[in-house]
Amino acid sequence: MKLMQIEQTRSTYWADFVFYGAAILCLAALLIACAPHLRWVTFVCLTLVGLCAWSVLEYLIHRFVFHGLQPFRRWHGEHHARPLALICAPTAVTAPVFGILMFLPMWALVGVWNSCAVTLGLLCGYFAYALTHHAIHHWRFDSEWLRTRRRSHFMHHHGKHPCCYGVTSGVWDVVLWSDRQR
Repeated sequence: MKLMQIEQTRSTYWADFVFYGAAILCLAALLIACAPHLRWVTFVCLTLVGLCAWSVLEYLIHRFVFHGLQPFRRWHGEHHARPLALICAPTAVTAPVFGILMFLPMWALVGVWNSCAVTLGLLCGYFAYALTHHAIHHWRFDSEWLRTRRRSHFMHHHGKHPCCYGVTSGVWDVVLWSDRQR
């Protein structure tokens, strides 16, 4: 497998879900088993901060990186051209991004346990994003929330104006006005 190959085989595509699911479980178990128990409220709050931070990052990355910067724009264009293809960033790329650009700087700034908690929230958000995006394109569940997310994503793929960059939530599209042209 080429490191920067954006279309994945079935096994590498699903391995991403397995890897991040296992990483979330391991990080949560590590926090529960080893982190100072008197700070559990802090760790829960920091995990929620990480989850909220992912929500903003998801929007910003999708809008300004995937739709703005080459080569990411070209790669993401492949997804728009072939929405049912198993196209995603390889785990070999995303895992180091989480580790090097998110976990390590936080560790240096706020300590290991706080950075573990924030990273847990970020990973939960990323996992929710990946699962939601897959469901939007491949599943047919009878859920109002998923139908809403699917309609929004359809507008993103096929609308006349750029809009609807949020996959798991449309809140940042409203707050940051990306869909004001609709």
